[in-house]
Amino acid sequence: MEIQLWWLLALPAFFVLGWVAARIDIKHLVRESQALPRSYFRGLNFLLNEQPDKAIEAFLEAARVDTETIELHFALGSLFRRRGETDRAIRVHQNLVEREGLRPEQSLHALSELGQDYLKAGLLDRAEDIFVKLRGTARDEEALRFLLEIYQQEKEWGQAIATTAAMPGHADHLWQKDMAEFHCELAAGELLHGHFAEARQHLDEALRANRKCVRATILHGDLAWSEGDAEGAIEAWKRVEGQSPAYLALVATKLQEAHIKLGRDEQGLQLLRGYLERHSSLDLLDVVAQVEQEQRGPESAYKLVRDELRRNPTLLGLDRLLEAQVLMAPPERRGDLELVRNLIHAHTRRVARYRCDSCGFKARQFHWRCPACGGWETYPPKRTEEFDLTP
Repeated sequence: MEIQLWWLLALPAFFVLGWVAARIDIKHLVRESQALPRSYFRGLNFLLNEQPDKAIEAFLEAARVDTETIELHFALGSLFRRRGETDRAIRVHQNLVEREGLRPEQSLHALSELGQDYLKAGLLDRAEDIFVKLRGTARDEEALRFLLEIYQQEKEWGQAIATTAAMPGHADHLWQKDMAEFHCELAAGELLHGHFAEARQHLDEALRANRKCVRATILHGDLAWSEGDAEGAIEAWKRVEGQSPAYLALVATKLQEAHIKLGRDEQGLQLLRGYLERHSSLDLLDVVAQVEQEQRGPESAYKLVRDELRRNPTLLGLDRLLEAQVLMAPPERRGDLELVRNLIHAHTRRVARYRCDSCGFKARQFHWRCPACGGWETYPPKRTEEFDLTP
């Protein structure tokens, strides 16, 4: 193919234009670097040499020399907050908020950063005031998220519900689990004070928000029990199996107490044994073995635990088996068995914990909300040993 004449003319022109553009960019960069104070470059050097404290001091000097380095102020404030130096972060961001001549988006950014400083420092009232001011601005969604965090820390569940309802995507059920839990918190409070009608209303709202909310179903049973309706409590607690069988251990003791009140001790035990057979669980095994021991004696409890241990071998199950053996053993053998059982029991303490699916935080007690990351229903009611044994 023949080369067109205009190609030969265009190639040198493109080369010249590229060379000119490169020279302009280099000159622009040189001018910008010359405009920056030397302390800025010292700070960068300290960062590269992993000396963050000296870097911060250098950047502070740079910010004092050049008051136009807005982004540097933002970076310093965020760095202080991450390091836990909230007082210094607040001072930096307060200076930005009070400074004149900032663009509207910079002012909103500074206000939001100051609110986060107050939140990190535990000054929830001040943080709330700032994020309320940010409602309806370009930072509305961000303000809603921080307000929701504040209301949860303050246990202002009514405010949390209203904030959740204003969240983007609320209509798409992105927040249904949180909304249901907020109503459960309110219901639990009303139930504690004997306000049964109000509690029932909140529980109905919880199930409307999330029909799979196990906590609301459990609380419905607690409400019926508080009203003296043992039959209604049993029916409510039995619905947990259809929602999530893993939570049956949380209602096992309650179910047995309700059956005993109605004079149906054996029927209650059979119900729990059926749950254990269909949905193996260490916590459920613990409850069923205890009921078995109380109603049928230690030998029957031993056989129950032994069969379950063969089906699902665990250290926690072995601990329960040894406990039953100690009760059955003659006095001359009891001391040796207790020694073995105590050794096993000391080890099982490390695996007898619940673990958050979101952040991995472990706790001896079951929580509906993780104490570490604040996630709702992130604690499956299973011990860590059960997770380790799961393929």
